[in-house]
Amino acid sequence: MDDQQWHTVEAAAALANLESDRDCGLSSTAVEQRQAEYGPNAIQETGGRSRLRILLDQFTNVMLLMLIGVAVISGVLSLRAGETPKDAIAIFAIVLLNAVLGYLQENRAEQALSALKQLSAPAVRTLRQGEIREVPAAALVPGDIILLEAGDQVAADGRLLEAANLQARESALTGEAQAVTKKAEIVLEADAALGDRKNLVFQGTEIVQGRAQVLVTRTGMKTELGRIADMLQGVEAEDTPLQRRMGQLSNALVLGSLILVAIVVIGGVVAMGWQAFEELLTVSLSMAVAVVPEGLPAVITVTLAIGTQRMVRRQALIRRLPAVETLGSVTTICSDKTGTLTQNKMVVQSVHTPSGGWQVSGEGYAPEGNFLQAEESIQPLEQPVLALLLLDCVLCNDAVLQKQDGEWAIMGDPTEGSLVVLAGKAGLEQQPLTYQFKRRAEFPFSSERKRMSVAVEAAEDSRFQFDSPYLLLAKGSPEILLDYCNAVAVESLGETEAMERGWRDLVLQTNERLAGQGMRVLGFAARPLTEIPDADDPDAAERDLVWLGMVGLIDAPRPEVREAVKRCRQAGIRPVMITGDHPLTARALAIDLGISETGAEALRGQQLEQMSQPELEEAVQRVSVYARVAPEHKLRIVQALQKQHQVVAMTGDGVNDAPALKQADIGIAMGITGTDVSKEASDMVLLDDNFASIVAATEEGRVVYSNIRRFIKYILGSNIGEVLTIALSPLLLPVVAVPLTPLQILWMNLVTDGFPALALAVEPPEPNVMNRPPYDPQESIFARGLGFYMVRIGIIFGIIAIMLMLWAYDYAQTTPGDPDRWKTMVFTMLCLSQMGHAIAVRSDRRLAVEMSPFSNPFILLAVGVTTLLQLALVYVPPLRNFFGTHALTLTELAVCFGFSTLIFVWVELEKLFIRAWMRSHRPVEKRTVQ
Repeated sequence: MDDQQWHTVEAAAALANLESDRDCGLSSTAVEQRQAEYGPNAIQETGGRSRLRILLDQFTNVMLLMLIGVAVISGVLSLRAGETPKDAIAIFAIVLLNAVLGYLQENRAEQALSALKQLSAPAVRTLRQGEIREVPAAALVPGDIILLEAGDQVAADGRLLEAANLQARESALTGEAQAVTKKAEIVLEADAALGDRKNLVFQGTEIVQGRAQVLVTRTGMKTELGRIADMLQGVEAEDTPLQRRMGQLSNALVLGSLILVAIVVIGGVVAMGWQAFEELLTVSLSMAVAVVPEGLPAVITVTLAIGTQRMVRRQALIRRLPAVETLGSVTTICSDKTGTLTQNKMVVQSVHTPSGGWQVSGEGYAPEGNFLQAEESIQPLEQPVLALLLLDCVLCNDAVLQKQDGEWAIMGDPTEGSLVVLAGKAGLEQQPLTYQFKRRAEFPFSSERKRMSVAVEAAEDSRFQFDSPYLLLAKGSPEILLDYCNAVAVESLGETEAMERGWRDLVLQTNERLAGQGMRVLGFAARPLTEIPDADDPDAAERDLVWLGMVGLIDAPRPEVREAVKRCRQAGIRPVMITGDHPLTARALAIDLGISETGAEALRGQQLEQMSQPELEEAVQRVSVYARVAPEHKLRIVQALQKQHQVVAMTGDGVNDAPALKQADIGIAMGITGTDVSKEASDMVLLDDNFASIVAATEEGRVVYSNIRRFIKYILGSNIGEVLTIALSPLLLPVVAVPLTPLQILWMNLVTDGFPALALAVEPPEPNVMNRPPYDPQESIFARGLGFYMVRIGIIFGIIAIMLMLWAYDYAQTTPGDPDRWKTMVFTMLCLSQMGHAIAVRSDRRLAVEMSPFSNPFILLAVGVTTLLQLALVYVPPLRNFFGTHALTLTELAVCFGFSTLIFVWVELEKLFIRAWMRSHRPVEKRTVQ
């Protein structure tokens, strides 16, 4: 029964299949049996990670595990020596801080399923044992018969038994903006798309018009809504590119550290014997602390938080911090059509009468624009037939155009509203015309009639040509309206030609051409009347109409989207359209915006359904437009793109988009039109529902990633220098001594690294940030020379520090004062060297003197503050005692400053060398001698 295609069977057969009675419904006994069999009509949640599990998972990071081991050994050694384990306490504090930061990022309760549950109606009218009862939605079972009317929320999937002028809004499930007309009597093919199953209603949708009697066919997790919930829970969160790269970095640092520790300890024992083991172990602990950038997680978190603030200013609200950097790695943007690429406002783009055709300019609902023929503007009211068609647009209409808070808005049907806007562009105002031409009768639109007409009392007006006391004005489907026309208005309503086959074919050809361009087409006709028609006989009133023409409407693209798509192309990002709308509409818009090319393939959901996953993975490489897609199709498309190693951003606003939003590397929900379900499943919310804002956010993401690489280069370059200095000190000095204690190293890694690194995090973007393709999402953090730079600069750091260490050791032994003050000189020099490195590392090519200090004033502030803090550790007694430093003389401090400038000079000289090398290897332009 669960596999039954209910849209393929007659209503009577569906009743027989579910053993239900149309007049009586189910008995109480049958309801109880089915409730036991099918369970409650509710979305079921599967368990996720507990908060304790999330917290414990933070301690599985290899760098934190290594630090914990270092803290334990350090604590034991300190206690054996009868000292306070300051180093161990400090390390444990850092480990705990990093764990808390990770926990806060991950412990965001997943609310998407809760939002899905809220779509279920709390109560529903049900026919049971011949009586209409109101029962909780959760109590519904297959075979129940429910009654629906306008305003009701559908509580379960069902087959229509009876429908009267029924329309349902299914945009949450299918993505289609227009309400769907439902019919009980039709039977459909098995491969009919979800949006085309007009004899079914679905849980979570809303009835906007009419009434119905519905046989419940599926409940709970078997409904379309339940299938979406099941897909949502089946999507496993993938690590972001940044998280993968940080994992690579952790593994490389820990492995390198362990190898170096092994070399130092084994080499030292071989050279000096087991009596030096404890001193060598102390050296190893300092090396292990030095190699781990303890402040890096905090700096990255703050950097991503700064990125979120910048993105909010560009209308993108980030819900999960890692998404900030992931945006910079995006290679494919899968976008919905309605409201994201388009304005979600129907706009008339062309008007066609028997005497000619005109393009109409203007955007949105503002009644401002021109009627253009061959690029020349015309006065529409000087064309008699066109003027009468525009009058028809105003009077045969129930929508109202009005200005709200300085913006034009439509009250009523958007399609009807666009006709009022069209007339307004010609200078016809709705309110005076409706007062002047009083409505005397009306024949409303219905799904069966597919047309609407009104009879108005004619008034004298020089702008319109007709000679009768009353006027019938009609609009509707061109094919339907043509059947009621026997003449064509050539010059005016009084100057007509018979509706012969030639005229009819011309009208239908124009209709097909406009529909092929993705437009919705409405036809217009009129008829002079001598008396008010009978309100109960629309066919009599609408006979012998005179054809006036037609208009082509479209949900116009947002004006800024074309430029945004162009920027995507320049940035090497591929835009893809995935929509529930008609293929012709989708293809026409995609070609117009530059997403697709003329003649390019567009896949429909039915075609996609028949593809295997390998076939789809091959197709997604070339197809840029998908139409009439179901929720599982969107999910499959995203998964296929990810199999091709693409970093996918997926937009959506409906319940149907939630699984794909969660699966995508970046799920982007619409802030204005989006459902709560889509927002909770997303990583980012577009505050203005605008595709251009995605491109702007992508630019910010690229800037964030560039800055993360910049401060990683800064931090790890100095860390490698620290490790080399510590590792070589026992081999180069006459005693086994460590120039830096773990506590001093933590100070360097957290403070003297941290503040300048945060300043580098707000470095402004490079000029060409969106003129290059995205970097390979699979690339290592060490790619594009970063690893070589860190090793190279680390070695230079180490050489400079060792030179100072050797001089300072001899100096301290031969001059009055504490002989251990050489350690403070090495500590101070390393900290001050990082300040010069921070200034130099701002750019890979430009010299520091070529860059404006005001483009990033935070770097100067960070350098100044950090230098003062370092001097405080040397000259403020309480801090000096805690960190184990010694006061330096002015001469010794001057030597530290002198050595610390060498790293800045080296990096600047490297830039000059690279420039010279690039100039010498630049291709020589060939000149033609004339």
